[in-house]
Amino acid sequence: MSPTHALAAAGGNSASIPAPHIEYGQLSPMLVVFGAALLGVLAEAFLPRRLRPSAQIGLSLLGLGGAFVVVVVLAAQGRGTTKAGLLAMGAVAVDGPALFLQGVILLTAVLAVLTFAEGRLEPRINGHRVDAFAAQAAAVPGGEQERDATREGLRTTEIYPLTLFAVGGMLLFPAANDLLTMFVALEVFSLPLYLMCALARRRRLLSQEAAVKYFLLGAFASAFFLFGTALVYGYAGTVRFGGIADVISGTAPVTPALAVTTQNDALLLIGLAMLAVGLLFKVGAVPFHSWTPDVYQGAPTPVTGFMAAATKTAAFGAFLRLFYVAFPGLRWDWRPVMWGVAILTMAVGAILAVTQQDVKRLLAYSSVAHAGFILTGLIATDRRGVSAVLFYLLAYSFVTLGAFAVVTLVRDSKGEATHLSSWAGLGRRSPLLAAVFALFLLAFAGIPLTSGFTGKFAVFQAAAAGGATPLVIVGVLSSAVAAFFYIRVIVLMFFSDPQPSGPAVAVPSPLTATAIGVGVLVTLGLGLLPQYFLDLATKASVFVR
Repeated sequence: MSPTHALAAAGGNSASIPAPHIEYGQLSPMLVVFGAALLGVLAEAFLPRRLRPSAQIGLSLLGLGGAFVVVVVLAAQGRGTTKAGLLAMGAVAVDGPALFLQGVILLTAVLAVLTFAEGRLEPRINGHRVDAFAAQAAAVPGGEQERDATREGLRTTEIYPLTLFAVGGMLLFPAANDLLTMFVALEVFSLPLYLMCALARRRRLLSQEAAVKYFLLGAFASAFFLFGTALVYGYAGTVRFGGIADVISGTAPVTPALAVTTQNDALLLIGLAMLAVGLLFKVGAVPFHSWTPDVYQGAPTPVTGFMAAATKTAAFGAFLRLFYVAFPGLRWDWRPVMWGVAILTMAVGAILAVTQQDVKRLLAYSSVAHAGFILTGLIATDRRGVSAVLFYLLAYSFVTLGAFAVVTLVRDSKGEATHLSSWAGLGRRSPLLAAVFALFLLAFAGIPLTSGFTGKFAVFQAAAAGGATPLVIVGVLSSAVAAFFYIRVIVLMFFSDPQPSGPAVAVPSPLTATAIGVGVLVTLGLGLLPQYFLDLATKASVFVR
């Protein structure tokens, strides 16, 4: 054969490979966020240092806001209901749960960026406003390079593109329709978070310690998830959720390979257990919660708020999709295990929170307990459970961000005053701030007329309807224990004498004030008038398969 004929034959063979079909329009929420992140990287490289903060804040808000508008447009077009489908050759799902959770993550990220941009809380340095992040992240803590960067009033504006990359991964995580795409999303949003935890301006060694702990334990969790993916693929011969469900149910065509691997369920059960370990780590459930208090305490408080709200939303969205779409046929195997995990998580989170003397660690153990409450909704294994979890994540995200934003305002000469003794008498020193924080604590406790009560009622009702009444009883008892330490803080703020040399309450800029104000409005709105959002969560509770 001549070379010309050989090239023609090769060209003919390559033309027979089908090109992938990508629905860019329906994937645009993620593409907009990743595009804004790339523009942020370019801004870091080419813009003068004095222009970077305002440019990065504007880019971040524009990208997140644009992505949220696209999510609303997709929902209005029926992509979450009648026109839901699988995109990117089946790798990504656009359906009700995906769009609902993406909207929550984007709104959460907008408020988080506002708290990142706060420049009035730290004292000015040579006339420059500075924020909560290290002057120069690569400098050795306490070294000459760090002192020079601090004197010059430098700011680590890389935090904004890192946030956008993390948000992009979070948007993909609950929408992933196969195990490999889910793993890629897990890494895309985890790696920026590891860096963001190490960027605190004050207490830099504590911040870097938190980042190292989070990285090491997160790497182990990712390895478990990846090993579980390999085992499930060895059993089912596919990583697609729909394909895995078909093999488990016995409706998939039997091939010689499947006839061998499906004779023994060990691969499947061990693989599912390892996948669960990876996701339980991300939601902070017991016994994979040990990183939570240390990381929440050491990370910059705005990053802690963002991580506590958005990461939990994305991880529980992935949890729902994995267990409801890929493994519904194994519910009698994984449901008893999740019962035990939920009970331990609620009990350990509530009991250990009682012993905490640091506000951030108290909120960390509170988040552990709330992970247990959300797991009770997941155990319902029906559409009512999905809608209850979606609503709970919406309510919890805004309360959490608002609470951590309040924590940034109580300060002394060393920065944030997070020891509980410093909060004594705060209600007399700053009644409005103490009242706002008390509202958030009451919402965490699930007191009526707050979003927390509506969320807990929804998940407990779904669990009881699904036959998990004993679990609901444990949840109610854990809520009673949790209410003790929330109310203890309220009593400390309003019924204790303030210390003469106690901390001051900083006056925030409109950015942080907006984040706190939105948190208050959502907390009250979802508590007083929740029906619209409950209906919205119900409409968005159907997964595409």
